[in-house]
Amino acid sequence: MLTDTIIEDDRWDAAGLAAMAERAAQAALAHLRLTGDYEIAVMGCDDARIATLNADFRGKPRPTNVLSWPSEDLAPDIEGGAPLSPDPDPEEEEEEEEDEPHHLGDLALAWETCTREAAEQGKPFGDHVTHLIVHGVLHLLGYDHIRDGDATLMERLEVEILGNLGLNDPYREIDGPHGS
Repeated sequence: MLTDTIIEDDRWDAAGLAAMAERAAQAALAHLRLTGDYEIAVMGCDDARIATLNADFRGKPRPTNVLSWPSEDLAPDIEGGAPLSPDPDPEEEEEEEEDEPHHLGDLALAWETCTREAAEQGKPFGDHVTHLIVHGVLHLLGYDHIRDGDATLMERLEVEILGNLGLNDPYREIDGPHGS
């Protein structure tokens, strides 16, 4: 399994977060042609927990839909460029146990925020969460949306990956690549 799901709010378990996370993460890596033994931790929590995490790690004491913590900085120096490969350093690989997957990072999703956004956007909850997981996985892989060129690349990849999963373009009916 690529994803290790941690459930802090039982509503995520009932919604099938583990299966959604595995499907979305596998689709993202396959689309980027990343093969190898990787691992991503995905936590399903509530708004209170994610607000604390958002305050602790980003200085923003409010809930958000998804947070990501990449294990390494793979971001490109050139705007709109492809990030570095997450393949482990051969020297680093010798130090790790052979059977251990390369950890890409951690994601956290907030139940109330995800539920509210899906309803506001008129999207099925599972489609919205799948999009957020793909979005988070791309962050773990060095993609970002701060600079325009990077945002264009990240949005295009999200649309392609979700299309491969049979899901609609999540940006079709909202303003800009990351909402209004």
